[in-house]
Order: sequence, then C-alpha cells, then structure tokens
Amino acid sequence: MQASPVLPIGLYRAHFSAGAPLRFSDFPGNAWRGALGHALRSAVCVTRQAQCRDCLLYRSCLYPYFWDTPPHVGAEKMRHYENAPHPFVLEPDEEAPHRLDFTLIGQANRHLPVFIHALSQAAAGPRGVSGNRLELIRVEQRISLRTDDWRHIFSPGEALETLPAQVPEPQPVPALCTLEIETPLRVKREGRHVGPRDFVFADLFGNLLRRISMLTYFHTETPLETDFRALMDSARQVSARCELQWREYGRYSKRQQAAMQLGGVTGRIQIDSTDLSLFWPYLWLGQFTHAGSGATMGLGRYRILASLPQIQSPPS
Repeated sequence: MQASPVLPIGLYRAHFSAGAPLRFSDFPGNAWRGALGHALRSAVCVTRQAQCRDCLLYRSCLYPYFWDTPPHVGAEKMRHYENAPHPFVLEPDEEAPHRLDFTLIGQANRHLPVFIHALSQAAAGPRGVSGNRLELIRVEQRISLRTDDWRHIFSPGEALETLPAQVPEPQPVPALCTLEIETPLRVKREGRHVGPRDFVFADLFGNLLRRISMLTYFHTETPLETDFRALMDSARQVSARCELQWREYGRYSKRQQAAMQLGGVTGRIQIDSTDLSLFWPYLWLGQFTHAGSGATMGLGRYRILASLPQIQSPPS
C-alpha cells in the first residue's frame, strides 16, 4: 500500500495600499521575490558578510533557510545538490495587484512573523516592488484549504493571531479530472524542458512526486516513505489528453546580470478512464505547492477544474 504525503500548509493573503497606480510587468512574481529576498536579508542578517555560505550562521539563519535552503548536515537525500526546495510559494494576482497570496510549507509556518515583516519592508522600501511603493494594511489566513473563506490575522499595530497550518485533505478520488495549468510549468526530461507536443502525464507527476518528497523530507518531521519506482512505473502507463501551449515570461536576474526568458507549458490536461487513486494525493497537494522550476515565483500553478466521484461497483 502506498503512503500519502503529510505536508502542513498555511495559505495567507497580504493586502496593500498605494498612493499611485501600480505598474507591474507580465511576471510580477519575479519582482515580489526579488524585493522580498532583499528585505528578508536586511531584516535577519547579523554578520553582513557578502557570501552567505562562508558565514558561521549559514545553517541557522532564516535568510538562507528561505532563499538558499541548504540541505541539513547528514541529509540522505540531495547530497549532491546545493539547495533543497524552498518552503514558500508566491501567488500574485494580475487582476488584484494590491494583493499578494503566499503559501508557507511545513516548518516555515513557524516563521510567519518574520516573513510578514519582510513583506512589509519590501513593499515600503525605497525601490518598493518593481518601483511600486506599497503599505501593508492587513494579512488574512485561509480558514480551510477546501473553501475560499479567509480570517483576519494581522494589521500593523496589532498582535498576530494565526491558525494552525493544515494538511490538505483531498476530495474523493474522481473517475476523471481536468487540470488547468495557469502559469508556465517548467519540467525537464533527460535534461531538456518538455514542450507542449511531447508532454505526458508522467512529466507532471514525476516532478510532483520528487518535489513533494523533498518538501516533506526537509521541512516536516514526517518524510514521505513510499515505493517511488512503482509510482513512476504506473504514471508512465497513464494516458492524458493535453491541450497545451508554450508561454514565455521575461525577467532580469541580478545574480546573473542578464535578461532571461522563463518559458513553460500552460493549458489543460484531461485524465480519464484511469484509476487515479495512486496519484490523487499528489495531484491535489500540487495545487498548493505548484510544480516545476520557478515555483516560488508563482510558476507551475495549476488547479483541478472539475472532477467526478469514482463510481463504486455494486456488491456482487
């Protein structure tokens, strides 16, 4: 029997005011991530060293925890990688630029006060967010991961009153479902990004399985233990109808001092005539964690649009 992942999630919504009309590029997630990173480092760095990895506090400071996420000493997974998956996701809404939704994953929820402070400082700083100066006015938390009900938890000058992080509980396993990929999904197969013509279900599921496994390993006390090979063998047998297109976002990387294009697939994936029981916990959870590279900036966001409950066979 395959085990299901246990990954506590906190969903939050920050509201801002501005004294002038807001102007963002077509990819505001990049601007928010950059501004937030600078503000967080300014808020928590005590040594002011130029390079975090040379610092004595590298594995105990919140800035590298969120932005570099070094694998802990003795980690059995990702021994050959410099970074583990980051424990947050930003979800700016192009239709509501005064609002920023964000997700904290696992133990990162313990550091919500610092994250909110960094958001406030980033928005109000001299450069603001992509040149937009904003003031944080309130923060809300989603009461249930199954509904769109939100509760006020903070305004400047008030005490922060949070709800516990929740482990997403999937709806009943459907007989068929459609996934709507809303922001570019960037996944690789054999070292190359998969395009819309070649995309198959296993490309999405393999990335989700790896990402969720690593998030549970590095950011919770309940690492996922399951038969990964059997899951992937089963995923390769799933056929899906993919109506996808390639979408490019432009961004400027200060680290690499260059303009970059971030492209990925968007559109719909319809899965039917398949028992989704093995894959359903990961597909459901992936709506909150996103998938593919650039997830922290809001890429790889998808929603399960519609599903029908699995038809139960009548007793013989």
